[in-house]
Amino acid sequence: MEPLFYLASASPRRRELLALLEQPFELVLPDVEERRRPGETAVDYVQRLARDKAQAGAALAPRPLPVLAGDTIVVVDGEVLEKPEGRAHGLAMLRRLSGRSHQVMTAMALAWNGRCEGVLVTTEVTFRPMTEAEMARYWDSGEPADKAGGYGIQGLGGRFVARIDGSYSAVVGLPLVETEALLRSCGVLSA
Repeated sequence: MEPLFYLASASPRRRELLALLEQPFELVLPDVEERRRPGETAVDYVQRLARDKAQAGAALAPRPLPVLAGDTIVVVDGEVLEKPEGRAHGLAMLRRLSGRSHQVMTAMALAWNGRCEGVLVTTEVTFRPMTEAEMARYWDSGEPADKAGGYGIQGLGGRFVARIDGSYSAVVGLPLVETEALLRSCGVLSA
């Protein structure tokens, strides 16, 4: 079956979630620097990264199909928690998240014919208190090393999540309902 669009992402989690929409797509893998600009708000940052990835993917796409891309960040006390830079940094992140709430922002962007439309989903996630030993074991599992905020809700990190208000799939990396609506509103999927 011919693809309807491209996904500009190396994330296996995004691919798995997007496959749940049961629409054919192919991958394109642009290289976009993920660096926050001075004075850039968390909302502006995550939306810009999604747009940049979609537009860079469109420039690489072998066929003139729409390109979908996304980015996910974790925000606590107004600070963006990127991927951990090592064990000490990862454990410091987990300490900040322990026993409290934070926001997970996922932006999706669709680029086609020189246009780019997007959607932003913010979900409130509350962690139960964690012990130092739990945090150390979790870090040593290897799971948090490449994840925004230093955890993965869909894996071992899910056991620390006491509550979410919003979209579970957005926390994983692709808001299903909103992404499907974006694809429909831009004419990629039929109603």
